[in-house]
This record gives sequence, structure tokens and C-alpha cells, in this order.
Amino acid sequence: MNTKDNTVEVEQDSYEMPPRAGFTIAHFITVADIDRSARYYEKVFGARILSRGDGSGAPAYLRLANIWMIINVGGGPTPDKPTVTLSVPDPDHINSFMNFRVADIQACYELWKSRGAEFITEPIPKYGEIRCYIRDPDGYIIEVGQSTDLVYG
Repeated sequence: MNTKDNTVEVEQDSYEMPPRAGFTIAHFITVADIDRSARYYEKVFGARILSRGDGSGAPAYLRLANIWMIINVGGGPTPDKPTVTLSVPDPDHINSFMNFRVADIQACYELWKSRGAEFITEPIPKYGEIRCYIRDPDGYIIEVGQSTDLVYG
């Protein structure tokens, strides 16, 4: 925040974690095992592990392509979220997911599969793109999509 005019800086030139100015966005996921999930995102997608959980409640922080991720175990309500419980998702009832936009879906499919990614299906043409989904070790799905000239599919 700029103390001179009480405005929030939102158009900075670079994004860091933690931010020195403005804000940075991180995707938080609740996992069963911090180290397992951090290693999965590092191995499959080349994420850079910035810090690992220390066993005393500290989350892991990762840089994955152009985003940051926070990976932590679940837990019950806290003073700052008194009615919220964080838990690993039911793998068949998901209400949000990451979406990876790629230039070459077949190359990503082959590479990530060779690194241990479990795809739900092979890439399938659908609504102007080719897409498929990966399920991570905690049941989260990750959409992988490549834009095409298709109008339906």
C-alpha cells in the first residue's frame, strides 16, 4: 500500500513471493502429505520447491511456471476462519482446479505421463481445444488444454 495516497499497487512489473509491493497470487491446496505433494509437482511439472513444510504446521511453497503454490495439510477452524475446515478433496466431487494452457498438448501428455502423471483420459478434442485431465496424489484434477480452430467437439 502506498502510504502517501492510500492506494493499492496492482500493476507492478514483477511478481515475487513474498511481495515487496502490490500483491502476488498463490494457489493453496490441502494435501495429506506435504513432502509427497511437493515432490510430485517438482518431478512431474518441474516446479521449484522454495521451502518445505517442517512438520510443525509450516506449509511448502513452490513456484510452478508463472504461479506460486502453497501446499499444506488440512485442519479445523482457526480464529481467522472460524467456520472453515480444510480437507483433501473427494476425488469425484471437485469444485475448482488448476488449468494448464499448453502449446503442444501431445508433447506435455507424453512428458508428464513419463514422469508419473496419472491422466484420466488421453487428450480429447472439445469446444475449440484439445484437453485432458491429470489427477494428483490427493485427488485434485489439473486440466491440460491446447487451443485449436475447432468450434465444437
